[in-house]
Amino acid sequence: MAKKKKKKFTILYVDDEKQNLISFKAAFRRDYSVKTALSGKEGMAILKKKNIHLIISDQRMPEMTGVQFLEKTLPENPDSIRMILTGFSDISAIINAINHGKVFRYVTKPWDERELKMTIENARQLYSLNEKNKILFKFLQQKVKEQEKTLKLFEKYVPAPVVEKVLSESEDSIFEGELRKVAVLFCDIRGFTPICEKVAPKEIVSLLNDYYSLMTKSVKRYNGYVNQFVGDEVFAVFGAPINYNNNEENAVFCAVEMLELLKILNKKYVKILGEEIKIGIGINYGEVIAGNLGSEDRIEKNRKSDKKISKFNFNK
Repeated sequence: MAKKKKKKFTILYVDDEKQNLISFKAAFRRDYSVKTALSGKEGMAILKKKNIHLIISDQRMPEMTGVQFLEKTLPENPDSIRMILTGFSDISAIINAINHGKVFRYVTKPWDERELKMTIENARQLYSLNEKNKILFKFLQQKVKEQEKTLKLFEKYVPAPVVEKVLSESEDSIFEGELRKVAVLFCDIRGFTPICEKVAPKEIVSLLNDYYSLMTKSVKRYNGYVNQFVGDEVFAVFGAPINYNNNEENAVFCAVEMLELLKILNKKYVKILGEEIKIGIGINYGEVIAGNLGSEDRIEKNRKSDKKISKFNFNK
C-alpha cells in the first residue's frame, strides 16, 4: 500500500509588485505550496477557494494596507497564521497590530531568504500546534460530555449526596467509618406477594415504579436519601452521608407524608388490583457507624447500629 503523500504547508503571499511575487515563489515553492495575489481583493478570492495555512502580505498596497487586509481575513479564516512584510517606517503600526493579536510576526523589507524561511517554519509549527490543540480540545469536550452523562446516570442508581461525598473523598478515606446519629426508615407494601399472583408482571412493574417515585420524592423533601430498593421495600436514611438537624423528626414527617401519598397510588390502581394498597413503615433512630464495606473493585454503603434509641411503626 502506497504511503499517503504529505500535504504541503500552503502560503498565500499578497504584494502589489509582481517582481516580489515572482521572487518569493521562486525562493519557497520547493518547500511549500505558494499562492500569490497582486491585491487584497485578489487575495480574498483565493482564500474563498483554497485552504491557506499562512497569509503573508506587504503592508503598503494601493487598495488597502496589509494590516487592513489581514484583519479582513479574520472572520472567514480564523485559523490562518498572519505575517506582514514592511519597511522600517511602518514598524510602529505593525507592532501595534501584533499587540492586538492579529499579526503573528513582521519581517522588514528587503527580506533575507534564510531569515524569512526560519520565520515561515515558526509559523508552520505554530499552525501545527494550534491544530493539535483544537483536536485535543474537541477530545476533552467529548470526554467531559461523557463524564457528565455517566455522572447523571450514576446518580439514578446512587443518590446525589452520596456521589458528591464520594467524589470529595480520597481513596484512602472511602473505607473509614463515621459515628452518626441517624434515622432509618423502612416502607413496604403489605400483602405484596398475593398482589403479584393475581396481576400481570407488566402491571406490577408499573405499580412499583409509581410507588418508588412517590416515596422517593417524600424522602428527598425531608432531607433523606434512599439507600436501596428491596423488592417492594424502600430503605431510606436520614442523617448520613449528609447530616441535618432533627433527623428523627424528618423521618417521622416523611412517614406521615408517605401515608398521604398512598391515596394517589390507590386512586390509580384500586380498579386494577381490586383492592386498596396498604403499606407498613418502620423507623429506627440511634447511633450508627456509617461508611463503606467492600473491596477496591466494589463497595457498599453500610450502617451498623451500636444502640437503638427509638423505634416507631406506622401501618396503613
